[in-house]
Amino acid sequence: MNLYHLRYFVTLAKLEHYTKAAELLAITQPSLSHAISSLEKELGVKLFEKEGRNVVLTKCGQAFLEDVTKSLDILDSSINKLQMTGTGEGRIDIAQLRAVSSLIVPKLVRGFLDEHSDKHIDFRFHNSTGLTMDMIQGLKDRRYDVAFCSYVEQEPTIEFIPIAKQELVLIVPEGHPLESRDSIDLKETLQYPQVGFSTRSGLHRVIKKLFEKCGGHPEVVCSVEEDEAVAGLVGAGFGVAVVPRMPILDYMPVKPIQIAKPSWERNFYMATLKNVYQAPAIQAFKTYVAEHADL
Repeated sequence: MNLYHLRYFVTLAKLEHYTKAAELLAITQPSLSHAISSLEKELGVKLFEKEGRNVVLTKCGQAFLEDVTKSLDILDSSINKLQMTGTGEGRIDIAQLRAVSSLIVPKLVRGFLDEHSDKHIDFRFHNSTGLTMDMIQGLKDRRYDVAFCSYVEQEPTIEFIPIAKQELVLIVPEGHPLESRDSIDLKETLQYPQVGFSTRSGLHRVIKKLFEKCGGHPEVVCSVEEDEAVAGLVGAGFGVAVVPRMPILDYMPVKPIQIAKPSWERNFYMATLKNVYQAPAIQAFKTYVAEHADL
């Protein structure tokens, strides 16, 4: 079905006069008549009928006009959005870990928007499980343009750009024997029950490697997926835990203790798909983040 014929149909339906419609469309009247006839032949119904010197829609034409108008409005809106995207405007869909959602990512987005104040760029922040693997799958499914997450090995289609570091600390509940300590060798914690991260969490592997350096593994009394949930269980007295140094720890009934040995820092990354087309606004944001990474 010819798109121009649909636009001709809508114009004629509004003006109800072939000569006026042809003039407005800047085509000849025979060309307009041929277009409408072709459309009616393809549909198998009459769209117009004569009424004096004018034409009016048939019942079929009225129903068709309503659907065609909606379809053209959607198409024109989409075309407009894509044209805006091509000029460096548009929407950027972001997934993020909670650990970077309060300070790191908002600072990057605010700086980028200030630098591109002449462009209309809309950031959409998506709720997720907070797990890096789910964010990576979201990138592959094209639900997200950018993910701020942990590094994942054996993901050849994903580009990881380091953007920030976060210290890992030991947290203990109030009244715990280690509460008076300001720093600790992680080996000293092996005797205490611990709250761990589930195997789906990127931190599970990180913490496992830390304890391998200590020459042993603690008793893990329970495992959960998110940082804040781990801290909540520690505050409730289930055990101690190794977690990222998060601002929320200052408001929970736990004591953060610096880990003197073994040394380790958690890195955060900006993850995007490799070798796929990305709109100019996304490319500009990636460049900005890479240049302003807090490392």
